[in-house]
Amino acid sequence: MHKTLTTLAVLLSAAFAQQQDPPTPRPIPPGEPPATVTATRNEPTPLEFTSDQLKKVQVPAGFQVKVISTGLGNARMLQVMPDGSIYLTRRSSGDVLLLKDQNGDGMIDSTERKQVAQNLSQAHGIAEKDGKLYIAADTTIWVASILSDGTLTIPRVFASDFPDGGQHSARTLHWGSDGYLYASIGSPNNDTPVPNPESATLVKISPDGKSREVFARGLRHTIGFGWHPQTGILWGFDQGSDWHGDNIPPEELNRLERGKNYGWPFCYGDRIPDPYVNVGNIPGKITKEEYCKATEASTLNYTAHAAAINMIFYTGTQFPAEFKNDAFVAFRGSWNRNEPSGYELARVHFDAMGVPVSITPFMTGFVFKDGDVWKQFARLAGVAQYTDGSLLVTDDQSGVLLQISYTGGVQ
Repeated sequence: MHKTLTTLAVLLSAAFAQQQDPPTPRPIPPGEPPATVTATRNEPTPLEFTSDQLKKVQVPAGFQVKVISTGLGNARMLQVMPDGSIYLTRRSSGDVLLLKDQNGDGMIDSTERKQVAQNLSQAHGIAEKDGKLYIAADTTIWVASILSDGTLTIPRVFASDFPDGGQHSARTLHWGSDGYLYASIGSPNNDTPVPNPESATLVKISPDGKSREVFARGLRHTIGFGWHPQTGILWGFDQGSDWHGDNIPPEELNRLERGKNYGWPFCYGDRIPDPYVNVGNIPGKITKEEYCKATEASTLNYTAHAAAINMIFYTGTQFPAEFKNDAFVAFRGSWNRNEPSGYELARVHFDAMGVPVSITPFMTGFVFKDGDVWKQFARLAGVAQYTDGSLLVTDDQSGVLLQISYTGGVQ
């Protein structure tokens, strides 16, 4: 008994001694100076889109804008088919409409549209391939076959278990020339990284939907993206964080490449550290400067909080030749900037080598100051090229479909 007690005492003593060893050092976040931000919530007063409001819309000389359909509800993304049929997603309704100008009068009235899919919660992105329509919701991508009359079969699951969208649940889809489907997966919050590796990314999905990879990361909400028609380079517009002041972070046009990190939420623009993000969230507990050096810089920047929501490349022949292969971007509009930004369609000009050189407003006038009060009458969303080379743009606030045509001054 005595021997057993002695042995136990020795073991306890050894264990106690081990507990007194110095703890293994672990990385701690580096210090940062205080940063104070002045932020503004400024949501312009929403108005109905009326014929009088349409007179405020401005486009370059030679172009005209007209309303070709109304009463569309929460009209979001568009898929134009070769025969002029248009599929339209409605996120709040969770459905898809089929629009078609049946009588050729240039308008789409209530008798020329019908619901072709429903019960798709937060349906948003839409893409067509090989007679099938792909529809992106929050955590699921659906697929349906297109029938001869344009209606759809009952959608089935193509890919699922994507991260919960949270603050950014709107997804967009595009098929790449490599035969893979690309989908934007926005961050679920404003400026904090989350454990799910697919959050704040662009993902690449196999043609059968059974496998996928993170193509690019550090993208807060790159909901507008596409490939340049000449170079095949993938470009995307990322929405910067809110509540960091009027002018930072800017909206970014990024050249998207496989395996690259684009910096959100710690960096913006030309790898600039964001002073208002908690450094303790950086993987590896390194400084923001060190982290940002390993990320990709933006190619062009645009006004903060303008909120790019869709982007297409123009390949038509109706517009003047200098517009060929340029991009058009729908900016939904700010809600936390002293002077509102966005509420417009902008043009990204690419030079002859396929390099973006400028971003300029193209269709404006939707937001204006009335005395001391800012007001707006459209939240632009989807943009698509129509079969005749004109542009179609949705307003999901009043449910309006706009058409931009080039007339060369002839009205």
